[in-house]
Amino acid sequence: MAETRIVVVGAGVSGLTSALLLSKHPRYKITVVAKHMPGDYDIEYASPWAGANYEPVSKANTIDAERDKNTWPELKRLAAEHPESGVHFQEARNFANPSDSGPIASAWSEPLKADAWFKDVVPNFRPLKPTELRAHASGTSFTSVCINTSLYLPYLVSQCLSAGVIFRRAILTHISDASSLFSSSPTNVPVLTPSGTAIDPITTPPSSSSAAAAAEEAKADIIINATGLSSLKLGGVQDSSLYPARGQTVIVRNTSPFMACTSGTSDGDEERCYAMTRAAGGGTVLGGSFQPGNWSAEVDGELAGRIMARAVELVPELVGGTWTEGKEGKEGKGKGDVGGLSVIRHGVGLRPCRRGGVRIEREFIGGEGEGDGDGKGEGRGKGEGDGKEGKEGGVWVVHNYGHGGYGYQSSYGCAMEVVRLVGECVEVAKGAVIGG
Repeated sequence: MAETRIVVVGAGVSGLTSALLLSKHPRYKITVVAKHMPGDYDIEYASPWAGANYEPVSKANTIDAERDKNTWPELKRLAAEHPESGVHFQEARNFANPSDSGPIASAWSEPLKADAWFKDVVPNFRPLKPTELRAHASGTSFTSVCINTSLYLPYLVSQCLSAGVIFRRAILTHISDASSLFSSSPTNVPVLTPSGTAIDPITTPPSSSSAAAAAEEAKADIIINATGLSSLKLGGVQDSSLYPARGQTVIVRNTSPFMACTSGTSDGDEERCYAMTRAAGGGTVLGGSFQPGNWSAEVDGELAGRIMARAVELVPELVGGTWTEGKEGKEGKGKGDVGGLSVIRHGVGLRPCRRGGVRIEREFIGGEGEGDGDGKGEGRGKGEGDGKEGKEGGVWVVHNYGHGGYGYQSSYGCAMEVVRLVGECVEVAKGAVIGG
């Protein structure tokens, strides 16, 4: 069987996980192309800014819940067997009040249910005891994982490299240009696309006709689009359903005894309180906000102050303080001093949200028999086009973007669907007819 050449566009958690699972197929040859790579911090690059954790917000009996469920076994394995990945177990405690409302309370309602769909997926799921509620009406506890993103993203790169995946920096203006950036070896000299819009800032493209001919022969058969919010403007995609949800955090040196999350705050519908301690000295992430449509990359000092004050009130142990429970756990009060927080840095990231949910589907772009994908799909793992022969002059694209604030906890489930859709594209290339 001939090899299949694949270019994954995007080196966030979705792109890297897709590349890793695809690399397990012996006939797939993979190149990851991205403007930003692990180690970079840029407002365009969402993954480094994440908490990150496993806290399913998906609703029962949905494709999103299936993706979250399929991701847990691998995160559990990494936490148990591979501490170098930066994934470690941590008790999660979720707190709720009936008065909480707005987009945050609505989106994060599932983890607060006593009968949450994932109660039999994660270990030790239980309702919080009255003496554990910390002035809230209800809550849950379970064993989760916290992911140190500064370790985990490079870990994914290292696993990909061990499997023969090649990485290249490039800037694309059209998704189909990625097909010319496939590399068969780390030392391949990159070639500009015919339109000249794909730029590799590391090396100089060759000018000889022989090099151009070789590049033409080595074009990718399939492109994986994992560009997140960049798909809003990326040529060939331009998905107007995408929008940012701004998140702001404070990273501190202090340690939290557990992962704490609330369903809302008294400071507004777009704010909540959470604290999670990363593995291997990665600090504790305090948050946060969920601000739809807000593109600002600047740190809001007043919001940062509220984030820290709420964290110390909910988890005074961060600064050596104590929590004193009142009657039935609803009249308690935390005692701690915000001045005891040792700040490492402030963070601002943009969650890649999408009306209609995550988009995972295949689409044929360019040439004869072009698919009808217009960025409006509901992201249910379907395949666009009828799989008929005669698709010439174009390329198959498998989309995997629009994960909002749950890219890590759904990463393996989504990548499994990408692998399936790539397999369908390969069969279509052989002349098979695949039902959409």
